[in-house]
Amino acid sequence: MTVPNTPAGGSPGPDPFAPPFPPQPSDRAKRPPIGPELRIGAIITLVGAVLGVVLGLLWLWLAPRVGYAVQDDHILYRDPEGEELIGAVGVFSLLGLGLGLLTSLGAFLWTRARGGGVAVAVGLAVGGLLGSVIAWQLGTRLGATSDLRAHALSVGNGGTFDGPLELTAKGALMVWPMTAMILLLALSATFGKREPDRPPYWETPGPVPPPADRA
Repeated sequence: MTVPNTPAGGSPGPDPFAPPFPPQPSDRAKRPPIGPELRIGAIITLVGAVLGVVLGLLWLWLAPRVGYAVQDDHILYRDPEGEELIGAVGVFSLLGLGLGLLTSLGAFLWTRARGGGVAVAVGLAVGGLLGSVIAWQLGTRLGATSDLRAHALSVGNGGTFDGPLELTAKGALMVWPMTAMILLLALSATFGKREPDRPPYWETPGPVPPPADRA
């Protein structure tokens, strides 16, 4: 007795109800584990925090100070038309720009072989912002005191002193993370790892029917 619709002396043909294409592996099976991603993001964030200390010390060393003079018990600017406050913001922004380029390039080269990932971008953004905040707080706390009256009393009438380091434009805190994100996007689009495109569905081979037995 033969199976219906089966040639006599032959093997059954292809199942008419079988899917026309072989099953493809699901996206869940291709998804990489989340542990390495979190570890990479944490390392990049930690590097940003450490470099924030370097940025704060460089800013404290390179940024100009507002000068004051004590005359007749009054605290006056040594240079009424000085641009020290703007210069301090400019130095902070330039240092943040350089660190943004450095951290983005380093993170891209480190993770290029594995194809980058969301953790790299998040780590650069969070690490850059955290490093900028650390640098801002470190530079202002290690600089001169913000109590101008106490400083004026210590130097006396006719004396001069430098004021505290200030970051009057808080938007400078975003220079580092924004630079890192923009450069990472450009590097990924130009030199990032490319995955081969899937062939169109009409080129996907279907199931090969078994050869029929010849009499």
